[in-house]
Amino acid sequence: MSSTAMVLFAHGARDPRWAGPFQRLQELTQARLPEVAVRLAFLELMTPSLPELIQDLLAQAHTQITLVPVFLGQGGHLLRDLPAMVQQLRDTHPTLVLSVAEAVGEQASVLAAISDYCIASV
Repeated sequence: MSSTAMVLFAHGARDPRWAGPFQRLQELTQARLPEVAVRLAFLELMTPSLPELIQDLLAQAHTQITLVPVFLGQGGHLLRDLPAMVQQLRDTHPTLVLSVAEAVGEQASVLAAISDYCIASV
């Protein structure tokens, strides 16, 4: 088993149907990275939470984890809440190697794909 994992980190919502696209993203990503455990965690309102999922991944010997915020921009949750959560996880789990990617919406290729979709909708 690989010690590497990826956590797709989304906001969460009261309606469980909201998670559908994120679950499909997780499945697509897992299919493309079969050697990496790809999981989905939520900031609030849905489970698992990021700390719960990290605990589970560590219990499965995944010590190198990449966190990918599936947010369109760097709002308050990513500027304030996420850094505090990441620091707490690092403090609690000193063997954890946790890297954090930029929000997906900050990537030019993601914005180009969304723009392509918008243009095709006309």
